[in-house]
Amino acid sequence: MAVKGTRVDEEWHRKTAAALFNGVWRVLDTPRRTRDQEDWMIHAGEASRHHWGNVGTPTNIAVGEWQVSHVYAVLRRPEPATYHARRCLQMCKAQRLGGFVLAFACEALARADALAGRRRDLRLHLTTAYEAGMRIPEEDEREEFFRQLRTVSGVRPR
Repeated sequence: MAVKGTRVDEEWHRKTAAALFNGVWRVLDTPRRTRDQEDWMIHAGEASRHHWGNVGTPTNIAVGEWQVSHVYAVLRRPEPATYHARRCLQMCKAQRLGGFVLAFACEALARADALAGRRRDLRLHLTTAYEAGMRIPEEDEREEFFRQLRTVSGVRPR
C-alpha cells in the first residue's frame, strides 16, 4: 500500500525506482550473468516496482510489473513470470492503458506461456500481442515491441 510522504520522499522514490529499473536492464544485457547478478535482478526489479507503487503513474506501475515478469522469464521461472504478466495486464485494463504498455503486457503473457509450455494460451497471447503492437502509434516503440515479440518464439518450455 502506498504511503503519502513529503516531496523529498516522493523524489527519492522516483529516483530509486528509475535507477533500479535501468540497472536491471544493464544486467539483463550482460551476456554471462552470475547467480548473484541474477538474484540482484529479481530484487532490484521487485524493488523498482515497489517504489513506482508509491509515486508512479499507472503506466510506471504496469511497466514495472512487465519488467519483473521479463526478469523471471529470462531466468526461466514461469510461475512468477506469469503472475507479474497478469498483474501488468490487469493494470492496463483497470486504467485503460493502451499503446506499448498493453502490447508488452500481452507479450509478457506470451513469453510466460512459452516458458510454461501452455501452447493454446501462447497462440492466443501472441495474436493479442501482435494486434496490440500494430496499434502502437510511435514507430520506434512499435519497432522495439516487434523486435521483442520475435524473441518469444525462441523461448523453450522449462
